[in-house]
Amino acid sequence: MAAHALIESASIVTTASSLSPRDALAKIGASMQRGDLNGARAVAEAARRAHPREAALADAAGDLALKSGDATAAIAHFGAACQLAPHIVDYALNQAIALQRAERHAEAIAVLEPHEQAGAAMPRYGSVRALSARALGEPGEAARWYDATLKRDPGHARALHGRARIALERGESDALARYDRALSVNRGDAELWLGKAQALEAVGDLPGAQVIAEQLCAQAPGYIAALEYLSGLKLAAGDPDFTAPFKTAAAKAPTDPNIAAAHIETLAGLDYASKAAQVAAEARRRFPDEPHFALLEAIHAGSAGEWDRAEAIFTALSIDTPLRALHEARHAIRAHDTARAERMLDRALAADPWDISAWALRGIAWRLSGDERAQWLHEQAGLVQLRELIARDGLLEEAIAALRALHAQSAMPLGQSLRGGTQTRGILFHRTEPILAELHDAIRATLEAYRADQPPLDPAHPLLRHRETPWRLKGSWSVRLSGNRQATGAPGRGEAGDYHTSHIHPQGILSSALYLVVPPESANEERRCGWLEIGRPPPDLGLELEPIRTIRPKRAHLALFPSSLYHGTTPFKAEERMTVAFDVIADDAAARG
Repeated sequence: MAAHALIESASIVTTASSLSPRDALAKIGASMQRGDLNGARAVAEAARRAHPREAALADAAGDLALKSGDATAAIAHFGAACQLAPHIVDYALNQAIALQRAERHAEAIAVLEPHEQAGAAMPRYGSVRALSARALGEPGEAARWYDATLKRDPGHARALHGRARIALERGESDALARYDRALSVNRGDAELWLGKAQALEAVGDLPGAQVIAEQLCAQAPGYIAALEYLSGLKLAAGDPDFTAPFKTAAAKAPTDPNIAAAHIETLAGLDYASKAAQVAAEARRRFPDEPHFALLEAIHAGSAGEWDRAEAIFTALSIDTPLRALHEARHAIRAHDTARAERMLDRALAADPWDISAWALRGIAWRLSGDERAQWLHEQAGLVQLRELIARDGLLEEAIAALRALHAQSAMPLGQSLRGGTQTRGILFHRTEPILAELHDAIRATLEAYRADQPPLDPAHPLLRHRETPWRLKGSWSVRLSGNRQATGAPGRGEAGDYHTSHIHPQGILSSALYLVVPPESANEERRCGWLEIGRPPPDLGLELEPIRTIRPKRAHLALFPSSLYHGTTPFKAEERMTVAFDVIADDAAARG
């Protein structure tokens, strides 16, 4: 900072500290009218120190911190305002919004709850409350608060948008009408138009959905969500060049590196590692100041089997991040260099001690090197179980019928482990069908039985450290495979038949598969078609390690295992196979949003 700027800043602080609260607020307002956010914030901070008991100054300082992108300072200032004037709802709302920016949604709800009676009459209160309820996986509660907002203010743009999104996610029949209503208030919102496209797809109007998606991509080539959605529609339609929207967008917006990054991720998510590496190499040339593309080229070149190419890039990489450490560890495992892999994983886990992706690779490295900790991590009795679903007679038949109806309007998703078949949209257990709520309850009861048979609490273990903590489901979905997939040239398994490639669910602590429909060929002990392989490394690692457990699918049973275990299925070629899967998280993690 130049000397004159330091003097000016010191002068502002000195002046502000001598102002009355009222004059300080006026000076803050004047600075904002001139567009001087930094000056306004300097006045506010100085005035706060001079008048620490003034709630209005604390609130103003919080507002300026939030405008500056400093959510941490905003939370502190708004929190002080709430303590100084606990009866003022607006201060609580501002505090909740700051907490939302920091993804601390449970704390936001806790701030808002004491003001529920007064807030019920305030549209802003309902909209803010609904946002955190949705983020915490409580769509019914979010819908209730959006509805309360719209009762008071039928044209409230955020509530209209939020309620339409909830309707789509829950499979409500009026989702499309809700999007039309929201668009009547705000026709310039690209996210709303994308939601309408998704609502059209949900009712079977694929041409209408594609028209909107193509218009969005044409008008806003940098809108990544629209590019991903249009690519998904093309994939579902069987278009071999399903990532063409990214190429078109890159030509229209050649200075936007995010388009290339999303293009790479989309290709890699469906096993096109070589093409992903090629796009990354092109992006390196176009964006020489973005070292992340060098990392992406190394990652996907290695996945494509080009170890030497990946090694040359890793050796020359200028970035030193946990992500680089994680993927260099993966690269080292391909060469059976477990010492190097361990060094990289130590660095990745130093940044996040409970990174499931890092623990998954650590488990493989330990198995390669014969380290006895591999048994502690994944092979203790009780960690992998096949348990009968605790459910009433007839529940499965009713659930299967409901799920078949959903699968009739579903497609193979982008970026998932599924190779063939269909996967339900959104979060399955957020839907409104009563039979799905009952299935959810049955799964939760079975989870508690699984927990009772776990090894003892172990604070050092990525799953057993949560042995005594309440659990909840995060994501949930259903997969239906029909054995119709043809052989492909993608890396990994090239034979015909549907399957899940070996993968992990890094957002959870526990992963699952509930078998609803099992094809007869799965009973063959020799062929083992459609069996679940737990612990087999993913194909790109090129390892000969066998699964630590192979599970024959059994109707009305849940396979449960730590999320740090890679898992996939063997291909099968006949009849229907339907499962429900979900991720489990600990409630302490859920409370952080």
